[in-house]
Amino acid sequence: MKYYITAGEASGDLHASNLMKALKNFDNYAEFRFIGGDLMKEQGGTLVRHFKDTAYMGFLDVFMHLPAILKNIKFVKKDILDYKPDVIILVDYPGFNLRIAEFAHNAGLKVYYYISPKIWAWKQSRVHKIKAFVDKMFIIFPFEKDFYKKYDYEVEYVGNPILDAIDTEKKDIYGFKKKYNLNDKKIIALLPGSRKREIQHNFPVMLKVAEQFPDYQFVVAAAPSLEKEIFFKYIKDKDVKLIYNNTYEILKYSEAALVTSGTATLETAVLNIPELVCYKGDNLSYHIAKHLVKVDYISLVNLVMHNEIIKEFIQYDMTVKNITEELKLIIEDNVYRNTMLLNFAKLREILGGKGASDRTAEIIVKSINNEQLIKNDE
Repeated sequence: MKYYITAGEASGDLHASNLMKALKNFDNYAEFRFIGGDLMKEQGGTLVRHFKDTAYMGFLDVFMHLPAILKNIKFVKKDILDYKPDVIILVDYPGFNLRIAEFAHNAGLKVYYYISPKIWAWKQSRVHKIKAFVDKMFIIFPFEKDFYKKYDYEVEYVGNPILDAIDTEKKDIYGFKKKYNLNDKKIIALLPGSRKREIQHNFPVMLKVAEQFPDYQFVVAAAPSLEKEIFFKYIKDKDVKLIYNNTYEILKYSEAALVTSGTATLETAVLNIPELVCYKGDNLSYHIAKHLVKVDYISLVNLVMHNEIIKEFIQYDMTVKNITEELKLIIEDNVYRNTMLLNFAKLREILGGKGASDRTAEIIVKSINNEQLIKNDE
């Protein structure tokens, strides 16, 4: 079968690549054409747009790049029609993907959505577009089922793909440190985001926090979509190590982590690394989002647990003082630290076991095959 897949950021690239790998196990004739990244490219097929050229975040960033975004949407629509896929698989990234869903549905194509947009947090009205244009939605959080049930929309809960993507075994910290020329000090990971504007707003504060902990070494988990020059202007005179394409290994061997919001908060918890969330955006986007967001937390850890398991320092609360005090608690107060780790264990139980990619792939292949059989019988 022919699959057209669209993923708009690093996490989408990761989970889409694992889904592609699983699809090949269930479909020996799988062909792929996709918007995505390097991990998807490794699975074969044709990469027609890299997500690093299309990833925009925040109202201001989107507004500034609106002509480029619209041009890209127009290109993808034409590309889909030329390719004539058996199914469109959209991966998260709702601002772009819901437009593609509407177009593909109206063109008579089958539309599946893997990893629901976080419409339970904001823009809940998008559920009506999903009901109208998405043939099958695959969700990765248990509570999402109840959300969609309120709108009389049946979804497939497949488990969380993060559990497929992460190897939690700590194999060789000495080899890891030697490989990246790290010293004997304990590591604290910095995850400042995967977009330029996130780095601009978050990274300088993180670096000032690092100066307060001379007995630790700080390692930046750099997103592959960001050029080194973006970081170098901040770290040229700092004692901070920059490592690309190895976020999980960095986290695995860290004592703690400073993480921007998003999938990374959940990944850090699955790896059992104590963390805090620190996130700052442009003021306009922040104030607009504050009035639109309908959840109490921005980290997936706290959202899944329905409680503040990890501290969140957002916008004006993201200060060197606040983060320093919380980080000291995490690394020095054993009771505080162990309570967080016990909550992480409960979180992993809620997320369930591995196999989300395989379950999703099996449902997709069987569903499309069954529909094609029905059409042939007619």
